[in-house]
Amino acid sequence: MAMNVIMPQLGETVSEGTVSVWHAEVGDKVSPKTPLFDVSSDKVEMEVPAPGEGTLLEVRVEAGTTVPVGEVVAIIGKEGEAVEVVAQPAAEKKETKAEITAPAPALSIAAKASNRDANGNPLSPAVRRLIAENGLDPDTISGSGAGGRIKKKDVLAHLGSGAAAKPAPRMDSLTISGETEVIPFNNLRKMTAEHMVRSKATSPHVLQAVEADFASVGRARQAVSAQWKDRQGFSLTWLPFVARAVCIAIRDFPRINAQIEGESLVVHRRINLGIAVDLDFDGLVAPVVKDADRMSLPELARAIRDVSSRARANKLTPDDFTGGTYTISNSGVFGTMITAPIINQPQVAILSTDGVTKKPVVIESEDGESIAIRPVGVLAQSFDHRAIDGAYSAAFLHRVREVIETTSWKSMLT
Repeated sequence: MAMNVIMPQLGETVSEGTVSVWHAEVGDKVSPKTPLFDVSSDKVEMEVPAPGEGTLLEVRVEAGTTVPVGEVVAIIGKEGEAVEVVAQPAAEKKETKAEITAPAPALSIAAKASNRDANGNPLSPAVRRLIAENGLDPDTISGSGAGGRIKKKDVLAHLGSGAAAKPAPRMDSLTISGETEVIPFNNLRKMTAEHMVRSKATSPHVLQAVEADFASVGRARQAVSAQWKDRQGFSLTWLPFVARAVCIAIRDFPRINAQIEGESLVVHRRINLGIAVDLDFDGLVAPVVKDADRMSLPELARAIRDVSSRARANKLTPDDFTGGTYTISNSGVFGTMITAPIINQPQVAILSTDGVTKKPVVIESEDGESIAIRPVGVLAQSFDHRAIDGAYSAAFLHRVREVIETTSWKSMLT
């Protein structure tokens, strides 16, 4: 029985996607083990595998076409089977054995190579990545696909033939003169740019920042550092502590954990933290740690590590981008002093954690004041002034700082 291939949901706020490349033609055998087509949105670019085994009977959407989520883009079935499947309206869709939504695809980061070959055929993300990684010129590779389109196996064969012994210069930039070069945006960079511009146009951003004393956090990290890495396989950073403090503070200031719909503020009961992850300076994604407030500190650290690692390994799925209610951006690894982050729409606030450095701090006690050297970091929040005012944001930041400074973190790790 024929199966509809449906445009997948690429994020909770994404209502459409663009079919950028088809990897198969009508009559080709397809399976869930190989990509069927590439789809892009304003957030991600992905390879979508076939929803099942079969023959590609019909392609209903040409490459380069943007269609709504849920629309049928192709039909798969038995070879020679008559095509009589009719797409249902999105609101009336019911999943049946004859209609299977394409499975959650893995995130594909577009390589810096040219997007088309010498014949004008689009290159898939996998092909672009191989070409870029090996410094190849796509014009020198013979394609076995329709119209001479280059497939992944063609690149691998080219590499194995020895023809690539002297790779062509990298085509990730075009030198105009000795003093100027033009670096074309890859798809992920384009999508990141579009999202940022739209966010700034949508939300009146206001920045507030506070300094926090991370001495209590530092003592806890130092106490468990060696055994933590032995058990968990990764280092315990400042970020999970900040994330835990944010979850606690949101309970006291829930309007931070919200989005605007029309003339109303929709406050979320679940706390799903988006964690901004840089992808080798080529773009930014913010996978979501769902129900972060229900996790222990070690669980939260592992969850953050998991989504970050999968983001960098191109293993994220659309579900990893859905449901976010508040986002944390962490550029502190580079020792930044203060960052004004751009709100991750449709949320109303985002926190930046900057570098934690040792500074002289005035300590007040019953014996008077003294100066001590403490690890201090800046917590900077951008918020949507339509949703909340400065006093509410400041009170939230004060609470985050209070939790960071006064919590007995060591007891949460042992």
